[in-house]
Amino acid sequence: MTAELPIHTAEKLTGIRAQFPILHQRINNKPLVYFDNAATTQKPQRVIDKIVHYYSTDNANIHRGIHTLAERATIAYETTRSTVQAFINASEKEEVIFTKGTSESINLVAFAFGEVFVQAGDEIIISTVEHHSNIVPWQILCERKGATLKVIPVDDAGELIMDEYDKLLSAKTRFVAVNHASNSLGTINPIKEIIEKAHQYGAKVLIDGAQAAAHLEIDVQALDADFYTLSAHKVYGPTGVGILYGKRALLEAMSPYQSGGEMISEVTFEKTTYNEIPYKFEAGTPNIAGVVAFNEALEFVTETGKEHIAQLENMLLKYATETLGRIKGIVPVGTARNKVSVYSFVAEGIHHFDIGQMLDASGVAVRTGHHCTQPLMSRFNIEGTVRASFAVYNTREEIDIMAESLERIIRFLK
Repeated sequence: MTAELPIHTAEKLTGIRAQFPILHQRINNKPLVYFDNAATTQKPQRVIDKIVHYYSTDNANIHRGIHTLAERATIAYETTRSTVQAFINASEKEEVIFTKGTSESINLVAFAFGEVFVQAGDEIIISTVEHHSNIVPWQILCERKGATLKVIPVDDAGELIMDEYDKLLSAKTRFVAVNHASNSLGTINPIKEIIEKAHQYGAKVLIDGAQAAAHLEIDVQALDADFYTLSAHKVYGPTGVGILYGKRALLEAMSPYQSGGEMISEVTFEKTTYNEIPYKFEAGTPNIAGVVAFNEALEFVTETGKEHIAQLENMLLKYATETLGRIKGIVPVGTARNKVSVYSFVAEGIHHFDIGQMLDASGVAVRTGHHCTQPLMSRFNIEGTVRASFAVYNTREEIDIMAESLERIIRFLK
């Protein structure tokens, strides 16, 4: 990779990049530089192969069938549940519910927890740095139940103002929902402190881990999180798969989110009784192939090592911050002390869409716009940013390519 990294690290990176077939192509006759990892990560060959293998050899519905294909599919599906349990250190696999992704997981909690536990006059706290998926479901819940939504503000660096959070908490606080890391700014929030303070008032807490799962160690028991969500496609896995972790007592007390097959125990025309967790919240035929392949993605992360991933990504973020920061006209947005590998910026006098389009002409894929965080963009008085987000397969040389392209673009457009 570079002479500044140990040889074993460079060799390991070469081996990692070789596992991702999509990276080895040209875009607009330029080598692909993929810096849109906060939107979705690319998939190693083992994940792709697992999907093909499932549909080629094991395709069957799960849990109900007694034939060999159904048994194999069920074992593979439930193996992933056990792998997720270990990945987040849940106390039991039944606390892991498969969903379509983080958005569905949050909606599930907003409806199922809210239906049972939230009443008129209650208060729900979120933060300014939330993705729309962790704003709108709580707005809908508040409208439905007559509750009040309150928001933790952020400072100019993009860090939550915890003194203000303290002021928002009260005996009326029923629920707190915040992300582990910001998709727009990369800010890592002090979620353990947030959870501890909420629990002092008897409130329950959901952590949106969509942007944290690929980067940070997750221990839901050590955090004492009531709920934790993540999406497979942001952890090198397939799209259309996610998980909701919830404490058993809460899940058992909550109402079903959707109804249909699998989530029932017995149905008569007079009354239906519901299945045990996690199946109570897994109505219908799920994305079996995606769940099975997700196991490979989690094993890839575990085998690569979160510590190694963090070391490499922190180096990339530091290098990008220094390199892009030297370009005249580039203004970073979000300068928190603790960040995952996200670098967002604006270019003075140039629209972020123009930057994104012209970077694509150089083979560089970044995200532009408000990143589904419009209230956060309003806080910074901007329409959007250019966001470069890094993963374990990225390199400093790719950052150099982006920097050189940015300098040409700025000279051309100024």
